[in-house]
Amino acid sequence: MIRGLYTAVSGLITQEAKQQVITNNMANANTTGYKTENLAVKKFDDVLIQNYDKISGGKNVRNVIGSLSNGSKIDETLTDFTQGTLQSTEKDTDFALDGRGFFTVSGAAADGTQGIYYTRDGAFHINNLGYLVNSTGNYVMGRNINTGAMEPIAVGNSKITTDGNNNILLDGQLRYSFNIVDFENYNALEKVGDNLYRGENPMESQATVKQYSLEKSNVNIINEMVNMMTVLRTYESNQKVVQSLDETLAKAVEIGIVR
Repeated sequence: MIRGLYTAVSGLITQEAKQQVITNNMANANTTGYKTENLAVKKFDDVLIQNYDKISGGKNVRNVIGSLSNGSKIDETLTDFTQGTLQSTEKDTDFALDGRGFFTVSGAAADGTQGIYYTRDGAFHINNLGYLVNSTGNYVMGRNINTGAMEPIAVGNSKITTDGNNNILLDGQLRYSFNIVDFENYNALEKVGDNLYRGENPMESQATVKQYSLEKSNVNIINEMVNMMTVLRTYESNQKVVQSLDETLAKAVEIGIVR
């Protein structure tokens, strides 16, 4: 009976974690470049059930009854990197990636750590210093056509346009190319907040940059609502199991009281 409580409570904890992931997905349904998260769940190691009620040769011997699961636990949070719909805009600093890949930005993550990060969010703007930056002020990185160095893209007061090869033209002059990278294993990417990822061993991407476009979130709001209802009902079921076992234990305690 106590094992049953552990099993039911582990289910409650898992469903609560699922609810948080679903809520986060729904809250970011309109966030540019956001990728849906899914919670992976696995079970605890099975417990071997056995007793010594079996008698053989006049002695009690071990009798294996079977195994019992102690419930579920959270494994990991997985990100669905399926491309979202590309939406046209009228802003020349809006960019979207068509295909696998990420923009490269430099600056601080949500935890304050400085470094190089990667994002699908191409809702950029020009800061007061004339550099192309993302919504949190991180510098968008590009390859300088003249030097080949990777550096922040300095736009100044120039008109920014792109060609079909991911190059950036300032007032019609070729100046930079976007530093678009890809990764062999997306599961190794680490989310660091603000729609940014940290990754190692980036490689060249075949994605195409689309100006005057933004990639919408790939969240399917209908699926998330269905998932939320499923989680709520599963949570209620586990809650009823806990309540029933608690009442049964209370009865057992009453029966065992010596008066």
